[in-house]
Amino acid sequence: MSTIAAPVAARSGARPRAGRVRAALVWLWRQPSVAAGGLLLAAIAAVALLGPLVFPGDPWEMVSSPLVWPCEDPATPLGTDLMGRDIATGLVSGARVSLLVGLVSTLLAAVLGVAIGAAGGYWGGWLDNLLMRVTEVFQTVPKFVLAVVLVAIFKPTILTEVIAIGVVSWPATARLARTEFLRLRNREFVLAARTMGLGGGAIIWRHILPNALGPVLVVCTLTIATAIQTEAALAFLGLADPNVMSWGALIGAGREQVVDAWYLCALPGAAIVLTVLGFNLLGEGLNDAFHPRLRKRR
Repeated sequence: MSTIAAPVAARSGARPRAGRVRAALVWLWRQPSVAAGGLLLAAIAAVALLGPLVFPGDPWEMVSSPLVWPCEDPATPLGTDLMGRDIATGLVSGARVSLLVGLVSTLLAAVLGVAIGAAGGYWGGWLDNLLMRVTEVFQTVPKFVLAVVLVAIFKPTILTEVIAIGVVSWPATARLARTEFLRLRNREFVLAARTMGLGGGAIIWRHILPNALGPVLVVCTLTIATAIQTEAALAFLGLADPNVMSWGALIGAGREQVVDAWYLCALPGAAIVLTVLGFNLLGEGLNDAFHPRLRKRR
């Protein structure tokens, strides 16, 4: 029996890691929310990456008569604004800006949140109390108000927007990371690592963090959606980089003609809605994947 069981165990234990990752990705893709959100975001990413090849012009350039409606002129298929600028070129530029700000600011928020949550959840004690009090201070201030203040203090640039949105977005990630580290810090594999003489930093990085990334990834997808909305709101108020065309800037420029030329606000607004919907669907699908009991309960 041992001669038969050994090859079977060897084959099952030697399954390549790439095969496991591929199987997990295929299983995730079969989730309706993940598939819908992934396809939607893939289309938006294609617009951001390949759009400049189709609409290579400057979004600030006046290319036609003002207020040309969509489909009225083949040269400007989505129409022009009050200054005669091409709406399609502006939407392509806005896709790049929104995705860039959303992804980079969420990465900054994730790094800050995971670092603070990991330190408080693993070591606990006075350090945990101090970090959680700081987190509560940030949570008591409305996120958008704090972002407006930070951007207004410094010169409005893409870098300023990214830093401001990242600074106001980390508390939720920090609380979730702290909860996961509190749950995992006394597990058997962590105790075994301590007995082997590993330090706290090594245990956090090698053993606890990989097991806590699932819920953090779900929060990050939702944070990206919120960051895109915040960037659009800042641009709408004129607090974004004045040299960058974004979806919020398009809405802000067209709000005075919303009655006579509603497409000026409707087209970039629809782009924001679809992008946020894509990230929300992706986050919902990932949440169902990491918490199957909640999916069955629903």
